[in-house]
Amino acid sequence: MFSKINKNILITLVLLCAMGANAQVLTSAQIDQLAERTLKAFDVPGMAVGVIKDGKLIHAKGYGVRSLNTMQKVDENTLFGIASNSKAFTAAALGMLVDEGKLRWDDQVIDYIPEFRLYDPYVTNAFTIRDLLTHRSGLGLGAGDLMIFPDSSNFSVNDIIHNLRYLKPVSGFRTKFDYDNLLYIVAGEVVARVSGMSWQQFIETRIMAPLQMTQSAATFLRLKDATNVIDAHAPVNGKVQVIKRDFSTTADAAGGIYSNLTDLSKWLIMQMNNGKYGDNLEKTLFSESVHDQMWIPQTIIPLNERLRGKTSLIYNTHFNAYGLGWFLSDVKGYKQVQHSGGLAGIVTLITLIPELKLGIIVLTNQQSGAAFNAVTNSIKDGYLGIKGNDWVKIQLDASQQAQKEAEQIKGEVDKLVASGQKTGSPLIPAQIMGTYTDKWFGDVVIWEKDSKLWLMSVRSPRLKGELLAYKGSSFIVKWNDRSFDADAFVCFATDTYGNATGMKMEAISPLTDFSYDFQDLDFTRKAEVKTGK
Repeated sequence: MFSKINKNILITLVLLCAMGANAQVLTSAQIDQLAERTLKAFDVPGMAVGVIKDGKLIHAKGYGVRSLNTMQKVDENTLFGIASNSKAFTAAALGMLVDEGKLRWDDQVIDYIPEFRLYDPYVTNAFTIRDLLTHRSGLGLGAGDLMIFPDSSNFSVNDIIHNLRYLKPVSGFRTKFDYDNLLYIVAGEVVARVSGMSWQQFIETRIMAPLQMTQSAATFLRLKDATNVIDAHAPVNGKVQVIKRDFSTTADAAGGIYSNLTDLSKWLIMQMNNGKYGDNLEKTLFSESVHDQMWIPQTIIPLNERLRGKTSLIYNTHFNAYGLGWFLSDVKGYKQVQHSGGLAGIVTLITLIPELKLGIIVLTNQQSGAAFNAVTNSIKDGYLGIKGNDWVKIQLDASQQAQKEAEQIKGEVDKLVASGQKTGSPLIPAQIMGTYTDKWFGDVVIWEKDSKLWLMSVRSPRLKGELLAYKGSSFIVKWNDRSFDADAFVCFATDTYGNATGMKMEAISPLTDFSYDFQDLDFTRKAEVKTGK
């Protein structure tokens, strides 16, 4: 169609667009102001912001502090857990093995992991390497994540592979997008078995070393120098504070990498050069065909035109999809390649607009996704020539509204709990105390001590809290670790004598992280526990 447009008019239009975009680009000083305002607005202790343009890292600065305990400053070399931004590394690792002819994207997983089983035998036999990376398995959002979050110390990779068979699908195979972490762990195991080295070794020797990502590591415990690393932070009873860091390596292939602006810029520049790197792009990490597979839509994420949010409307977004380790969408006519990441107390966002040769990195040490969106969108708007959006205000208003709604729900539950404490539950402690077991999560114990009922997971012992009567045969559990923000309903099934035979759980707040997949648990009462434990 361009051949029908007058050449001079086309050149003029291109120049005007470029001028419009360039006129709005934020200076480093303006990014500084934006970052500082964002830290204050969302109560984020520290942040690192990087901007890549035309193959160069043109802005790389830290803001705020690494830890509220030490008050040491964040800089461009401060290391953050990048969480699910690790998934692109796992996809790249498999792509490199595809290049080497050691596997194919559409090979069956059971060819490499014979013990791999899903709930449906047909799906097990049909499941491919590609399926591991595309969030279309039929499993629900975050299914089985309680094996790795918030306390993953007791579950191995082999445990996860075995337990996948117990997770019931919620949709048809390859019919629906539901974000998944566990299958990326399986993907990491494929890398290990095919390459003959651990996933961590592969990432560090085959990807990080060639790209000279010298400060990064595939997991926190493998960092060569941990003197410049953030602490994780989260609100606890309304006040942001340092929280416990997860040291488990089980979920590394889904979210274990630690890195910084300096190193991540090298990774992103390579990505925007279709797998090529080096001073003159003379080296290749993976082929263009592999790169294309990662950035081609594999799973469609529906975008309802009538229900498009403010962000989609501003950017005139028409499609959302997932590739291999990357989210894909369109913004103002440009392809956007993006991924976020979240660990307890850490969230990150990486954004690429390849046609503009633009990359944006935002790393934070507090679990506020609104903060990284505010910074990313503000910078992005400058390059897209978009004026007039106060993204700090937009994101703050949205997060405050969501928080207000969540607090209303929790407040109503608290009122019923207070009433339940006065009237008591129709179930006496002896009727519910005991050991309950779930096929994939293992045992949970309920006991009485000091006239209070307590619940604790055996394999995830940080999940421990008091059981409080709610209404009827339902209780709520308030976790001792208040940083979780994941209190849950506990609903007992009983026999004709009123004795509990099993229980199910569900998060109370709509803002509870999806990895607390309590709704996927199905407990059966197994044994009794003596009082006074």
